[in-house]
Amino acid sequence: MRVSVIVPTYRRADLLARCLTALDGQALDPTEYEVLVADDAASATTRKQTEEFAASSRAAVRYVAVTGAHGPAAARNAGWRQARGDVLAFTDDDTLPDPNWLTEGLAALDADPAAAAAAGRVVVPLPPRPTDYERDAAGLERAEFVTANLFCRRDALEAVGGFDERFTAAWREDSDLHFALLGGGRRIIRAPGAVVLHPVRPAPWGVCLKQARKILFDALLYKKHPGLYRRHIRRRPRWDYYLTVTAALVAVAAALAGAWTPALVAFGLWALLTARFCFRRLRGTSLAPRHVAEMVVTSALIPPLAVFWRCYGAVKFRVLFL
Repeated sequence: MRVSVIVPTYRRADLLARCLTALDGQALDPTEYEVLVADDAASATTRKQTEEFAASSRAAVRYVAVTGAHGPAAARNAGWRQARGDVLAFTDDDTLPDPNWLTEGLAALDADPAAAAAAGRVVVPLPPRPTDYERDAAGLERAEFVTANLFCRRDALEAVGGFDERFTAAWREDSDLHFALLGGGRRIIRAPGAVVLHPVRPAPWGVCLKQARKILFDALLYKKHPGLYRRHIRRRPRWDYYLTVTAALVAVAAALAGAWTPALVAFGLWALLTARFCFRRLRGTSLAPRHVAEMVVTSALIPPLAVFWRCYGAVKFRVLFL
């Protein structure tokens, strides 16, 4: 068994079926790889779906129920710890691995035996005028190291203890593994020929407001790897968010105190910063009325939400993080 593919999932039957079909069509000899479906819902429905697919699959497909801790990090740990391959390939249930994905990923590691991991290439197809959400999702194409397309040697993963299960959302758990490997002096290479397609899933109006909660995990990542966080994620705090929130608070406080001139100045600064943020998000994206309205409303709400979740993360993980 050369490679084990770990696919975390959570009640997404249609997406999982599509991903498994793509994995079943790999050019690699099916006796050389296996697929483990790590079900974070421990669902009888997903178990049945996986077992039915396994009955006709070319490669071995196994179901792993995730119990105890939950989240994508916990699901991936549950999967790789039951895997048999010396190389562990990670992808997501909403991806479509290219038929040569496994062949190319293994070739990259075979060509560099000293490398601990190889990061493949993620392709995110977008319409000519994407929404802000779609453009943000396309950032996966520029990411250094993402679990949507990753090959890692088992001994390297074991040495760093796998994924940190405190990352309970699909956010920064891959960066944490990346930094843990780098911090241990391990080398990570690129595997540009190992490609997965990552279509953007439909999202409800205002989805960015829900996503703001993920920012709290930046605090945990910063606590564990402050230097690498500043070099690879964000060199400096989001002062624009803090300034926007401060302007809004000053405007409200001054108005309540009857100091109308300071209130108007502060309100003007808040409006200017919010408009600037909104226009930046709209540049190059869809100008459909519904999308424009979403950008206007959420541009006013994102800065206070982001500041709140940053502060919440700092308190939760006991770290000075801005």
